[in-house]
Amino acid sequence: MPGPSTKRESCRAGGMGKKERAEERQQRREERLQEIARLRQIPYTDAQRWWSSETIAVVTGSNRGIGYEIARSLAAHGLTVILAARDPDKGDEAKKSLQDEGLEVVFHQLDVCDSASVEQFANWITVMYGGIDILVNNAGVNFNLGFENSVEFAEEVMATNYFGTRRMIETMIPLMKPSASGARIVNVSSRLGRLNGRRNRLGDVNLRNKLAVEESLSEEVIEATINKFLEQVKDGSWISGGWPQNFTDYSVSKLAVNAYTRLMAKKNSDRPEGHKIFINCFCPGWVKTAMTGWQGNISAEEAADTGVWVALQPTEPTTGNFFAERREISF
Repeated sequence: MPGPSTKRESCRAGGMGKKERAEERQQRREERLQEIARLRQIPYTDAQRWWSSETIAVVTGSNRGIGYEIARSLAAHGLTVILAARDPDKGDEAKKSLQDEGLEVVFHQLDVCDSASVEQFANWITVMYGGIDILVNNAGVNFNLGFENSVEFAEEVMATNYFGTRRMIETMIPLMKPSASGARIVNVSSRLGRLNGRRNRLGDVNLRNKLAVEESLSEEVIEATINKFLEQVKDGSWISGGWPQNFTDYSVSKLAVNAYTRLMAKKNSDRPEGHKIFINCFCPGWVKTAMTGWQGNISAEEAADTGVWVALQPTEPTTGNFFAERREISF
């Protein structure tokens, strides 16, 4: 049985108002961010460093924001990083900026929505490097800011955030280099796409169960979910369709990314030693970038940290998991 002090604490917690609970959550979060900042200052040991300058990492959408900071951090850890971005001028500018810091980075144009562009990129990788060790799927779009919730660009959001990510994974998996440490794929996602979040989750219980249960999860189920959403967007019934209520199109796209992460992790889980591929996703948080109209509460550098941490897992990497702030969270 809990002692008197525990009872008092429970009563006190139960009597807290919304403001007090919000303040307590914010305090816990700030303490966690301070802990992560401390952890970032601790260098990897030689025993932990499975990578070298010959380890090749591709980061999509890395000309700015979170992708740029992920690329910068991986290069700072000593990897060779390929910046990939749709705009060649902006990509080249980002490359030069990082090279001026003494980092080993190269740039190649890539549009994840264009199959021909992805195929050309893959061919270039094969010729230049023979394959890759790490793929970070960061390229993504969002057209809503603040309290906006337009679905005007829903098709473009799905094409980039989900189908672009899927296209890259399908194309790059055959190019993942064999190694004792295993290759890694990290998908940038969002808590907004969680199946069972307290807020913003799917209202359709049957659909939620189909996406949650491993036995029923498939590419067909994921694509059918997206198609159903887009159909309702076209006929105007999406508002009452049980879809997430905040940043709806973006949330649905990331829900699909999360499901696809789990699916591909399972499909690739039985690869033999030396050919393992570890596939995970992470939520960077609400970040001060162009995508949020600079309204976030953490910097792109802070947001990139968990993605880099997942990509560089030194021992017994996990697969098929979702992370935020260097911790595993539920889908």
